[in-house]
Amino acid sequence: MIGHRFLLPLTILLVLAASASSQVTVTLNMEKSSFLHGEAVKAGVSITNLSGQDLVFQGSAREPWIDFMVNSSRGVPLTAVGSPAFGTVKIPAGKTVARAVDLNKLFSLNELGNYSVYAIVRPPGRHSGGFQSQRRLFTISTAKPYWSQVVGVPGKKGETREYRLIQFTGGQKLKLYVQVANARNGYVIRTHGLGESLFFRKPTVAVDGALTMHVLYLVTPEIWGHARINPDGEFLGRDLYKNSEFGDPSLVKLQDGSIRASGGVPYDPKAEAEQRANNRKASERPDFIYD
Repeated sequence: MIGHRFLLPLTILLVLAASASSQVTVTLNMEKSSFLHGEAVKAGVSITNLSGQDLVFQGSAREPWIDFMVNSSRGVPLTAVGSPAFGTVKIPAGKTVARAVDLNKLFSLNELGNYSVYAIVRPPGRHSGGFQSQRRLFTISTAKPYWSQVVGVPGKKGETREYRLIQFTGGQKLKLYVQVANARNGYVIRTHGLGESLFFRKPTVAVDGALTMHVLYLVTPEIWGHARINPDGEFLGRDLYKNSEFGDPSLVKLQDGSIRASGGVPYDPKAEAEQRANNRKASERPDFIYD
């Protein structure tokens, strides 16, 4: 009889704990599982409120209401170097809210290899524990550059950078990346994905007088991209061009040291989509308008 008196409260506690854990569901998603060293490691968290009442989640830089736990391949937890700033979020009963984060900005993912990550969402009034997502696995990899060049850094005497153009699949389609590293120690400063690239026309690369890297590459059979990156790893933008009657565009270096794409027709996909929509509306008008 004594044993039954202790078992009953324990059963009640387990039921209450299970009920509480089902009030909020947390799902962690990643767009892919293999990332190039220095690339943004994007993760999305979806929080569904099943409590039957509106919930307000809020935290601070010290105690965020969403936390991420990342472990290395050796099972060692990584110490966060940043904190996600999601502010205050209200989730109505029965609704789902999603938030995204770059894990590379929250943790030092400089070691190549495998990692695991899960998210913890802390409900209002709780400073520890919380609702945990499933665990996701991802890999940080490297690849041999298709092209590389060491340059100096304007205004920083003695500092050098290595520009790298890299082909990498990441388990998906072949994509093109630009990587900027410290030429002295190889530390990767930043990696930018340029998107899918067709290699039946090889990309061309050039460095202008301001030591900015220019990449001209084929995005589709008819469209080219012209991307620019500076020695600090900042992405300066990308312009799109279509083939002209004279053939493929090319990178041309001017007398002042600047570089531009020549021989192509500037292409704006948004403007083209708007033009198509206007043409369709015009074609839908009746041939005769009656008063």
